[in-house]
Amino acid sequence: MSHDRAPHVSSSLHDLARKATHSPKLLTKEEVILLAEHVLKGGEHATEQEKEIAKKATHNPEGMEADELALLGKKTLDVK
Repeated sequence: MSHDRAPHVSSSLHDLARKATHSPKLLTKEEVILLAEHVLKGGEHATEQEKEIAKKATHNPEGMEADELALLGKKTLDVK
């Protein structure tokens, strides 16, 4: 029997952010929403542009451009 624990949220977010910066179009709808919600929760650190992209991502994750997803990934990697 394995007693492996689930990955820590911050490490999984870090992995997701790296995926967004390197392969943004491979993100699932759920992953896009997770990144966007993380950026919005750290709102005092996000620029207006980052907040707008994150809001757009929560409403239309499939309609996001690769550069917008990469920006969310970079913001997530920058947030401590």
